[in-house]
Amino acid sequence: MTVFSRFVVAGTFAAASLMATQAGADSAPTLLGAYKNWSALQAVSSDGRSCYAMAQPKSSEPKKAKRDPIYFLINNWPQRRARDEVEIVSGYQFKADSTVTVEVGKDKFELFTKNDGDGGTAWMKDTGEEARLVAAMAHGATAVVTGTSARGTETKDTYSLGGLSGALDKAHSACGL
Repeated sequence: MTVFSRFVVAGTFAAASLMATQAGADSAPTLLGAYKNWSALQAVSSDGRSCYAMAQPKSSEPKKAKRDPIYFLINNWPQRRARDEVEIVSGYQFKADSTVTVEVGKDKFELFTKNDGDGGTAWMKDTGEEARLVAAMAHGATAVVTGTSARGTETKDTYSLGGLSGALDKAHSACGL
């Protein structure tokens, strides 16, 4: 593993630990493996075990926008029977009643937004579309996430999808899916 790869994995793991702490996890997440641009992690909370694939964008626009860390997560909660639940962490609060789009190739998906504290998250409007989005991502090269901040700034985050399949396979295996 290169020095840069170790830095990315360490940063991803530190961010995942912070996110799990904020979400009320009973323990810090465990890094299950790093796969190119994606990591697989597992966490345990009072809600049970969760396993997820997580990545940070390769590029974000506008470059000068002040944002907290940004993530794309695909969550699995065996106790809830939730598989491949898509979550976007924007690094800012969203504009009220706005939507987020995810584009993978020619496919476009719409997510609703939720602000909590200083940050915002986006979730699939139609949960029946999650499997289609994850399948498109598994076969795609990039995912482009577009959203609008509470200040009205449109942001565009581009995620490389290299390593997603390996990270998802590891997360599924760890949670017995």
